[in-house]
Amino acid sequence: MDWSIQEIAKIAGTTSRTLRHYDDIGLLKPSRTGHNGYRYYDGPALVQLQRILLLRELGLGLPAITEVLDRETDTVKALSSHLEWLAQEQDRLTRQIASVRQTIDTMKGDGKYMAHNMFDGFDHTQYKDEVEERWGKDAYAASDSWWRGMHAEEKQQWKDRVQKLGADWISAADSGVSPDSAEAQDLARRHVEWLSGIPGTPTAAPGGDVKGYVTGLGEMYVADPRFAANYGGESGATFVRDALRVYAEKNL
Repeated sequence: MDWSIQEIAKIAGTTSRTLRHYDDIGLLKPSRTGHNGYRYYDGPALVQLQRILLLRELGLGLPAITEVLDRETDTVKALSSHLEWLAQEQDRLTRQIASVRQTIDTMKGDGKYMAHNMFDGFDHTQYKDEVEERWGKDAYAASDSWWRGMHAEEKQQWKDRVQKLGADWISAADSGVSPDSAEAQDLARRHVEWLSGIPGTPTAAPGGDVKGYVTGLGEMYVADPRFAANYGGESGATFVRDALRVYAEKNL
């Protein structure tokens, strides 16, 4: 049994144009092509598409997705790992929903707030030990105090800025521009300016080794999959690293 490209586009919430592009770049081949030139997809092709869409939701660019699919050939194992991550995210979101719902009920009711319940699922201290190991306790304390001192609107603005920067990096990497291009170097400038706004980092401290810090972060983006995912995977993170290195050599 198979489905036409139009049927799959509708079912998957994507477009025929996107599916044709995936075919053109070798990411998702149709199981057959009809006499009318229409593409058709069978069950295994649908599984491949599901994996692609899941990885896109993680923020990976198409080159990174290709790398992952080529590397993780055991589909059941790969989907099982992704399912585990989704379950963790579901649990975190469920706890956030419950805590916000409780806050609303409290505001409508007796007004007796339970602080230990209000922030379940919002743990920004999960990397505390790692940050202290990498950059010291003072660095973590300064950044933690800065974050806790923000209003909700300020925190959201900061998150939006981070997301926009990451999306722009991915877009630039996918476009094929070189790390020393004007576009990439403008992103590197924005990246360093963003880092400079975070207390506890060398970019925010007078006399800090800004150049070493920026280039070191670039290396970490490539080496650590958690950070690489923010830039579309290893290839995107490599682009960011190289652009930051060029910027650091010229400006820091």
